[in-house]
Amino acid sequence: MNNIMNTYFEHVKQIAETVLETQEENMRAAANFFAETIKSGHTIYAFGASHAGIITEELFYRTGGLALINPVLTPSLMLNTKPVTMTSKMERLSGFGKIIFSTLPASEGDTLLIHSVSGRNPVSIEMAIAAQEKGLNTVALTNLTYSKQVTSRHSSGKRLFEVCDLVIDNCGDFEDSSMQLAGLEQKVAPTSTAIGSLIANAIVLKTAEKLLDEGITPPVFHSSNVDGGDAFNTKIFKAYTEQIHYM
Repeated sequence: MNNIMNTYFEHVKQIAETVLETQEENMRAAANFFAETIKSGHTIYAFGASHAGIITEELFYRTGGLALINPVLTPSLMLNTKPVTMTSKMERLSGFGKIIFSTLPASEGDTLLIHSVSGRNPVSIEMAIAAQEKGLNTVALTNLTYSKQVTSRHSSGKRLFEVCDLVIDNCGDFEDSSMQLAGLEQKVAPTSTAIGSLIANAIVLKTAEKLLDEGITPPVFHSSNVDGGDAFNTKIFKAYTEQIHYM
């Protein structure tokens, strides 16, 4: 008897292996962007709309994470918005991405990581274009299989992977859902959050290693739930106050 949960775990494992085989060079390049941004005293930003924003939340203010990753958490694009369908309308709203970017204290030499699985909606595309115009390094985390099969909703006709300096493919399925069940037309169980978190944390890990190789101690958080954790993290906040914008 087929165990669908085992099949799903194996599928996610296969995707992860494909990512490592095909995207390692681009993940290393993203870590280079991160490391150079930190060394030069600049800022790293992360952005995603709706479920893509979960990767942004994964990256900031957590144990084992880089303290210098600043989240762009726009309320109307996050999953606690009610009705949640508003997030879909807002990420398609022309001009909104440019407005969001204009609120950031971003400058030339900063880096922006944008996560969008389909890569077709204006908010992410506009963020990337505005960032490039200001001299930021732009990194897209997307699903090329998906994105190349849909049209852009942006006036330029371009998708996210076509407007960023660096593109990392999460190597997922079309539409993201991955498991087909007999009697159900729509596939079940997406993979982008699990794989996206793996990719994002791998970039953080490589960034930390690169900084150490150059004699720089990377600002990595301890858990606030261990003795001494709060005091350790407070020192990081004080030392990097110019590069941390979420406090």
